[in-house]
Amino acid sequence: MRKVAAEKRRRIDFSRARRGPVIKPEPGKTKISIRLDNAILDYFRKVVDDAGGGNYQTLINNALADHIHGRSTLDAVRQVVREEVAPYGTVRRSNSTVRRTRSARR
Repeated sequence: MRKVAAEKRRRIDFSRARRGPVIKPEPGKTKISIRLDNAILDYFRKVVDDAGGGNYQTLINNALADHIHGRSTLDAVRQVVREEVAPYGTVRRSNSTVRRTRSARR
């Protein structure tokens, strides 16, 4: 019985076959093999599952890019808070007290 299954595979014509990936990688991307802790992979896979789908590898890539560019989550939150508070005209003093500017009081 095994010979019959093996014979079917031998009839495949590989003369026009080419080596390499079936799907070409995007420009600027390189396929590598990397060892990560299971906890890291579990976290990113859970984030993708909670979001309803996506690619955990893209999330890892984005996290690494943010780290390289020095943008932390705290920096992003600070920027959003500044943008939201700006229309109210709050000014921060050196002694950590907050007061309203004249334009915001009107």
